[in-house]
Amino acid sequence: MDPQNLDTRFIDDCVAGCAASHQALLALLDSVSHDDIDSWCAQPSLLPNWSRGYVLAHLARNADSHSHLFSEAALGREGEQYAGGLKGRAEGIAAEAKLSGKELVRRTRESIYQLEAAWARSPGEAWLGSGKNAVGAILAIADLPLLRWREMEVHMHDLGIGFTFAQWNSLYVRHDLSRMSMRYTSRLPMGMSGLPPLALALPENERLAWLFGRVTPDGLEQVDNL
Repeated sequence: MDPQNLDTRFIDDCVAGCAASHQALLALLDSVSHDDIDSWCAQPSLLPNWSRGYVLAHLARNADSHSHLFSEAALGREGEQYAGGLKGRAEGIAAEAKLSGKELVRRTRESIYQLEAAWARSPGEAWLGSGKNAVGAILAIADLPLLRWREMEVHMHDLGIGFTFAQWNSLYVRHDLSRMSMRYTSRLPMGMSGLPPLALALPENERLAWLFGRVTPDGLEQVDNL
């Protein structure tokens, strides 16, 4: 990527927005007493077979993976997001999800600050690099703050604490809706293009929530997008 083509305004939007989402999550966790945190983490999330603790483990491991990609990019290398690909990713999350609630909170905070430090210290050249996700697809380093912001907004909803898709940050929705719409249309059978008219009629936050499989409005199919 040519440095002149790097969209620094987009990166700044995503870094600032994601950092705010990080703080919202940490404030939520700080509001749960130490005596209650184990039971809080053990409660089911809105995702099938995922406890709240599993969601936290997923978010901590995701932050670690992004920090790793930035470190590799700073060295001029195309890193792999998760050692061992999808299997390694799943095993790492499952192992971390067994930690106590207090340890999960500590790990969540630690992983967040390590990632934000990686954003701050990464040289300009690193932002021009790329890495590979768990299935080997190429990720632009410049896209990582948006992808992390996505993880934060969507999984804050999944925790089942009253934070819903209606509260997703409007700037995040604006940045990610077009990407998720293109992802949906790319999977359509040949000859079909565009979102269904019923989806286009939805408010933007609800349309994005549908594309993530978090809601299924009347007349639309369930989208499998955990």
